[in-house]
Amino acid sequence: MSEPRIPLVAGNWKMYKGPAEARAFAEELLRQTTNDEGEMTKAGNPELAVFPPFTALPAVAEILRGTSISYGGQNCHWESSGAFTGETAPGFLAELGCQYVLVGHSERRSLFGETDETCRKKLAAAIAAGIEPVLCCGETLAEREADRTFDVIERQLRAALADPPPPGRFTVAYEPVWAIGTGRTATPVQAGEVHHFIREWLGRNISAEIGERTRLLYGGSVKPDNFGELMKQPDIDGALVGGASLQVTSFCSIAGAARSYLTGLI
Repeated sequence: MSEPRIPLVAGNWKMYKGPAEARAFAEELLRQTTNDEGEMTKAGNPELAVFPPFTALPAVAEILRGTSISYGGQNCHWESSGAFTGETAPGFLAELGCQYVLVGHSERRSLFGETDETCRKKLAAAIAAGIEPVLCCGETLAEREADRTFDVIERQLRAALADPPPPGRFTVAYEPVWAIGTGRTATPVQAGEVHHFIREWLGRNISAEIGERTRLLYGGSVKPDNFGELMKQPDIDGALVGGASLQVTSFCSIAGAARSYLTGLI
Protein backbone atom coordinates (compact mmCIF):
# COMPACT_ATOMS: atom_id res chain seq x y z
CA MET A 1 0.00 0.00 0.00
CA SER A 2 1.36 3.44 -0.89
CA GLU A 3 1.84 6.14 1.72
CA PRO A 4 -1.08 8.51 2.26
CA ARG A 5 -1.04 11.78 0.35
CA ILE A 6 -0.70 14.73 2.75
CA PRO A 7 -2.74 17.65 1.39
CA LEU A 8 -0.76 20.72 0.34
CA VAL A 9 -2.14 24.26 0.56
CA ALA A 10 0.23 26.50 -1.41
CA GLY A 11 0.05 30.28 -1.69
CA ASN A 12 1.27 31.86 -4.93
CA TRP A 13 1.89 35.53 -4.15
CA LYS A 14 2.65 36.43 -7.78
CA MET A 15 4.09 39.98 -8.00
CA TYR A 16 2.95 41.05 -4.55
CA LYS A 17 4.86 41.61 -1.28
CA GLY A 18 8.36 43.01 -1.12
CA PRO A 19 10.85 41.74 1.49
CA ALA A 20 9.46 43.69 4.47
CA GLU A 21 5.84 42.75 3.86
CA ALA A 22 6.78 39.15 3.09
CA ARG A 23 8.75 38.88 6.32
CA ALA A 24 5.81 40.21 8.33
CA PHE A 25 3.47 37.73 6.64
CA ALA A 26 5.80 34.80 7.35
CA GLU A 27 6.14 35.81 10.99
CA GLU A 28 2.37 36.08 11.44
CA LEU A 29 1.72 32.81 9.60
CA LEU A 30 4.23 31.09 11.84
CA ARG A 31 2.64 32.63 14.92
CA GLN A 32 -0.85 31.51 13.97
CA THR A 33 -0.05 27.95 12.94
CA THR A 34 2.97 26.65 14.88
CA ASN A 35 4.45 26.36 18.34
CA ASP A 36 7.77 27.81 19.53
CA GLU A 37 9.64 24.98 17.78
CA GLY A 38 8.02 25.78 14.42
CA GLU A 39 5.86 22.66 14.50
CA MET A 40 2.17 22.65 13.60
CA THR A 41 0.00 23.14 16.66
CA LYS A 42 -3.07 21.18 15.50
CA ALA A 43 -3.47 17.56 14.55
CA GLY A 44 -4.44 16.56 11.03
CA ASN A 45 -2.78 19.53 9.37
CA PRO A 46 -2.19 19.90 5.67
CA GLU A 47 1.24 21.02 4.56
CA LEU A 48 1.49 24.78 4.03
CA ALA A 49 3.77 26.45 1.50
CA VAL A 50 4.21 29.98 0.20
CA PHE A 51 5.70 31.14 -3.10
CA PRO A 52 6.99 34.72 -2.69
CA PRO A 53 8.57 36.90 -5.39
CA PHE A 54 12.29 36.22 -5.82
CA THR A 55 13.38 39.39 -4.01
CA ALA A 56 11.37 38.35 -0.94
CA LEU A 57 12.60 34.76 -0.78
CA PRO A 58 15.62 35.44 1.47
CA ALA A 59 13.41 37.25 4.01
CA VAL A 60 10.86 34.43 4.00
CA ALA A 61 13.60 31.80 4.20
CA GLU A 62 15.06 33.51 7.26
CA ILE A 63 11.74 33.12 9.05
CA LEU A 64 10.50 29.75 7.77
CA ARG A 65 13.67 27.70 7.26
CA GLY A 66 13.63 24.73 9.65
CA THR A 67 9.90 25.05 10.44
CA SER A 68 7.02 22.90 9.21
CA ILE A 69 5.97 25.60 6.70
CA SER A 70 7.52 25.21 3.25
CA TYR A 71 8.40 27.83 0.65
CA GLY A 72 9.41 27.89 -2.98
CA GLY A 73 10.11 29.88 -6.12
CA GLN A 74 7.54 30.98 -8.68
CA ASN A 75 9.76 30.06 -11.62
CA CYS A 76 13.26 28.88 -12.54
CA HIS A 77 15.51 28.44 -15.56
CA TRP A 78 16.53 25.01 -16.79
CA GLU A 79 20.27 25.70 -16.80
CA SER A 80 22.42 25.71 -13.66
CA SER A 81 24.25 28.90 -14.71
CA GLY A 82 24.96 30.99 -17.78
CA ALA A 83 24.31 34.22 -19.65
CA PHE A 84 20.58 34.37 -18.92
CA THR A 85 19.94 37.88 -17.67
CA GLY A 86 17.01 38.08 -15.27
CA GLU A 87 16.72 34.33 -14.77
CA THR A 88 17.12 32.20 -11.62
CA ALA A 89 18.81 28.81 -11.55
CA PRO A 90 17.21 25.95 -9.60
CA GLY A 91 20.38 25.66 -7.53
CA PHE A 92 19.95 29.23 -6.31
CA LEU A 93 16.52 28.29 -4.97
CA ALA A 94 17.91 25.16 -3.36
CA GLU A 95 20.60 27.22 -1.63
CA LEU A 96 17.85 29.32 -0.04
CA GLY A 97 16.19 26.15 1.24
CA CYS A 98 13.27 26.14 -1.20
CA GLN A 99 11.39 22.86 -1.21
CA TYR A 100 9.27 23.68 -4.28
CA VAL A 101 9.16 25.63 -7.53
CA LEU A 102 6.21 26.39 -9.80
CA VAL A 103 6.59 25.25 -13.41
CA GLY A 104 4.36 26.37 -16.27
CA HIS A 105 1.90 28.58 -14.43
CA SER A 106 -0.70 29.82 -16.91
CA GLU A 107 0.54 33.40 -16.55
CA ARG A 108 4.05 32.27 -17.46
CA ARG A 109 2.66 30.42 -20.48
CA SER A 110 0.34 33.17 -21.71
CA LEU A 111 2.28 36.32 -20.83
CA PHE A 112 5.90 35.18 -21.14
CA GLY A 113 5.80 32.58 -23.88
CA GLU A 114 6.60 29.45 -21.89
CA THR A 115 6.03 26.32 -23.94
CA ASP A 116 5.42 22.70 -23.09
CA GLU A 117 9.06 22.05 -23.99
CA THR A 118 10.46 24.68 -21.62
CA CYS A 119 8.22 23.26 -18.91
CA ARG A 120 9.74 19.84 -19.48
CA LYS A 121 13.28 21.21 -19.17
CA LYS A 122 12.47 23.26 -16.07
CA LEU A 123 10.78 20.33 -14.36
CA ALA A 124 13.79 18.07 -14.95
CA ALA A 125 16.22 20.77 -13.80
CA ALA A 126 14.29 21.38 -10.60
CA ILE A 127 14.29 17.69 -9.72
CA ALA A 128 18.02 17.48 -10.44
CA ALA A 129 18.55 20.35 -7.99
CA GLY A 130 16.60 18.55 -5.26
CA ILE A 131 13.48 20.72 -5.54
CA GLU A 132 9.98 19.35 -6.06
CA PRO A 133 8.35 21.00 -9.10
CA VAL A 134 4.68 21.90 -9.10
CA LEU A 135 3.63 21.47 -12.73
CA CYS A 136 0.69 23.70 -13.63
CA CYS A 137 -1.70 22.72 -16.39
CA GLY A 138 -5.12 23.85 -17.51
CA GLU A 139 -7.37 24.87 -20.37
CA THR A 140 -8.71 28.23 -21.52
CA LEU A 141 -12.42 29.02 -21.65
CA ALA A 142 -12.43 28.57 -25.44
CA GLU A 143 -10.81 25.15 -25.09
CA ARG A 144 -13.33 24.06 -22.46
CA GLU A 145 -16.27 25.28 -24.54
CA ALA A 146 -14.85 23.35 -27.52
CA ASP A 147 -14.78 20.21 -25.35
CA ARG A 148 -10.98 20.05 -25.56
CA THR A 149 -10.17 20.10 -21.84
CA PHE A 150 -8.79 16.57 -21.64
CA ASP A 151 -6.87 16.95 -24.90
CA VAL A 152 -5.12 20.06 -23.59
CA ILE A 153 -4.31 18.50 -20.21
CA GLU A 154 -2.96 15.35 -21.84
CA ARG A 155 -0.75 17.37 -24.20
CA GLN A 156 0.71 19.36 -21.31
CA LEU A 157 1.27 16.28 -19.15
CA ARG A 158 2.80 14.22 -21.94
CA ALA A 159 5.21 16.98 -22.96
CA ALA A 160 6.44 17.62 -19.43
CA LEU A 161 6.33 14.16 -17.86
CA ALA A 162 6.24 11.24 -20.26
CA ASP A 163 9.37 11.35 -22.42
CA PRO A 164 11.27 10.31 -20.42
CA PRO A 165 9.44 10.14 -17.07
CA PRO A 166 11.04 12.36 -14.41
CA PRO A 167 13.22 10.51 -11.87
CA GLY A 168 11.89 12.24 -8.75
CA ARG A 169 8.80 13.54 -7.01
CA PHE A 170 6.57 16.18 -8.53
CA THR A 171 3.16 17.70 -7.88
CA VAL A 172 0.57 18.61 -10.51
CA ALA A 173 -1.71 21.64 -10.15
CA TYR A 174 -4.81 21.82 -12.32
CA GLU A 175 -5.64 25.48 -12.86
CA PRO A 176 -8.39 26.15 -15.41
CA VAL A 177 -7.24 29.37 -17.01
CA TRP A 178 -10.81 30.69 -17.15
CA ALA A 179 -11.02 30.52 -13.34
CA ILE A 180 -7.76 32.28 -12.42
CA GLY A 181 -8.34 35.70 -10.95
CA THR A 182 -11.84 35.87 -12.41
CA GLY A 183 -13.86 34.93 -9.36
CA ARG A 184 -15.16 31.92 -11.28
CA THR A 185 -14.35 28.51 -9.84
CA ALA A 186 -14.72 25.11 -11.43
CA THR A 187 -17.49 23.23 -9.69
CA PRO A 188 -16.31 20.39 -7.45
CA VAL A 189 -17.56 17.93 -10.08
CA GLN A 190 -15.73 19.70 -12.93
CA ALA A 191 -12.50 19.88 -10.92
CA GLY A 192 -12.89 16.31 -9.73
CA GLU A 193 -13.30 14.98 -13.27
CA VAL A 194 -10.06 16.61 -14.42
CA HIS A 195 -8.13 15.51 -11.35
CA HIS A 196 -9.35 11.96 -11.85
CA PHE A 197 -8.24 12.13 -15.49
CA ILE A 198 -4.77 13.34 -14.42
CA ARG A 199 -4.37 10.57 -11.84
CA GLU A 200 -5.47 7.93 -14.31
CA TRP A 201 -3.13 9.35 -16.95
CA LEU A 202 -0.15 9.25 -14.57
CA GLY A 203 -0.96 5.67 -13.67
CA ARG A 204 -1.19 4.57 -17.30
CA ASN A 205 1.72 6.53 -18.73
CA ILE A 206 4.28 6.57 -15.92
CA SER A 207 3.43 3.99 -13.26
CA ALA A 208 0.61 2.92 -10.98
CA GLU A 209 2.72 3.95 -7.98
CA ILE A 210 3.31 7.46 -9.36
CA GLY A 211 -0.36 7.79 -10.18
CA GLU A 212 -1.34 6.90 -6.65
CA ARG A 213 1.24 8.91 -4.72
CA THR A 214 1.36 12.17 -6.72
CA ARG A 215 -0.43 15.08 -5.11
CA LEU A 216 -2.90 16.91 -7.37
CA LEU A 217 -3.82 20.47 -6.45
CA TYR A 218 -6.68 22.63 -7.66
CA GLY A 219 -6.00 26.28 -8.51
CA GLY A 220 -8.51 28.84 -9.72
CA SER A 221 -10.15 31.46 -7.46
CA VAL A 222 -9.82 29.22 -4.40
CA LYS A 223 -11.38 30.83 -1.32
CA PRO A 224 -12.19 29.72 2.24
CA ASP A 225 -15.88 29.31 1.37
CA ASN A 226 -15.41 27.01 -1.64
CA PHE A 227 -12.38 24.91 -0.78
CA GLY A 228 -14.11 22.55 1.65
CA GLU A 229 -16.37 21.20 -1.10
CA LEU A 230 -13.44 20.85 -3.50
CA MET A 231 -11.54 18.79 -0.94
CA LYS A 232 -14.33 16.25 -0.88
CA GLN A 233 -13.34 15.14 -4.38
CA PRO A 234 -11.19 12.00 -3.91
CA ASP A 235 -8.43 13.04 -6.31
CA ILE A 236 -7.98 16.62 -5.06
CA ASP A 237 -5.09 16.80 -2.58
CA GLY A 238 -4.93 20.51 -1.89
CA ALA A 239 -4.90 23.92 -3.52
CA LEU A 240 -2.69 26.40 -5.33
CA VAL A 241 -4.11 29.64 -3.99
CA GLY A 242 -3.68 33.05 -5.59
CA GLY A 243 -5.34 36.19 -4.24
CA ALA A 244 -6.71 34.53 -1.10
CA SER A 245 -3.16 33.65 -0.04
CA LEU A 246 -2.13 37.31 0.31
CA GLN A 247 -3.83 37.68 3.70
CA VAL A 248 -2.81 35.44 6.57
CA THR A 249 -6.39 35.12 7.79
CA SER A 250 -7.85 33.87 4.51
CA PHE A 251 -4.86 31.59 3.83
CA CYS A 252 -5.24 30.03 7.27
CA SER A 253 -8.98 29.65 6.69
CA ILE A 254 -8.31 27.63 3.54
CA ALA A 255 -5.86 25.50 5.51
CA GLY A 256 -8.57 25.11 8.13
CA ALA A 257 -11.00 23.81 5.51
CA ALA A 258 -8.45 21.17 4.52
CA ARG A 259 -7.89 20.31 8.19
CA SER A 260 -11.63 19.95 8.77
CA TYR A 261 -11.86 17.56 5.84
CA LEU A 262 -8.92 15.51 7.14
CA THR A 263 -10.43 15.23 10.59
CA GLY A 264 -13.85 14.28 9.24
CA LEU A 265 -15.65 17.49 10.20
CA ILE A 266 -16.88 18.18 6.67
